[in-house]
Amino acid sequence: MSLELNMAFEGKAREAISMAPNVVRVTANNPSPYTFHGTNSYIVGTNTLAVIDPGPDDPAHLSALLQAIDGRPVSHIFVSHTHRDHSPLTPALKAATGAEVLAQGPHRAARPLREGEVNPFGESSDYAFAPDRALADAELVQGDGFAIRAIYTPGHCANHTAFALEDTGLLFSADHVMAFATTVVAPPDGSMADFMASLDRLLQRDDRLYLPGHGGNVENPHRFVRGLKAHRKMRERAILERFVAGDRTIQAVVAAIYRDTDPRLHGAAALSVYAHVEDLVARGLLQAEPDLALDAHYRPA
Repeated sequence: MSLELNMAFEGKAREAISMAPNVVRVTANNPSPYTFHGTNSYIVGTNTLAVIDPGPDDPAHLSALLQAIDGRPVSHIFVSHTHRDHSPLTPALKAATGAEVLAQGPHRAARPLREGEVNPFGESSDYAFAPDRALADAELVQGDGFAIRAIYTPGHCANHTAFALEDTGLLFSADHVMAFATTVVAPPDGSMADFMASLDRLLQRDDRLYLPGHGGNVENPHRFVRGLKAHRKMRERAILERFVAGDRTIQAVVAAIYRDTDPRLHGAAALSVYAHVEDLVARGLLQAEPDLALDAHYRPA
């Protein structure tokens, strides 16, 4: 099944847009090749509200959120994960609203750093974040007129969590599934094995629409997730084939299979290949020489 990306996006930065009954989106003005038009924050509810993903530390975005909140009480702030385009505005929004902050937990990597390794996403991670309450997987949080369930979806980030608005078929998929691009999975922050397992978990659900952390909605989410899985499997095969053909480094693989990709994204592409390589080594299909590393040599096992 092919993966059909959708680059459509309605609205502009800091504009409050109704996405579904009692769901409003406000997009931060932080566009980039990774964030597309910017980070989507969502406001849920009518009289008493919840906010999902406050976004980057940007006073103008805080003002836009407070304008959309329009003086109504905010009981909960949900944070999907701790990258700097999603969580740093949380303290300011909490100070302005008094809401309880909920998330899976503080920032952590999917695995420990190896000797001599540097986390390439270190500067993009919000190590200062700490929730008021850590959410358990599948925990249901009852608000005034809404109920939100935490769906643990590690892969892009070890503490990544999607949020389901109960009895609506809506899932706030954050950076796990987005319509405009495939998700960056970058070790050690991310794990390809975890990412694929989280996709399988979403396929077990019956959500009808995803509202992601960047870009427009994911329509027909089951079909899209199946396409995303197929894309990752095709990428895995392409990577393995390059090593079988004689490539020995991740850099050589990136040059071959990402030759039509924006060069600004080649660093992220190398990390994505590395995530696949880690998984292939763990499954006994590749061998690292001497040890797993971004700049190591690899050959088929």
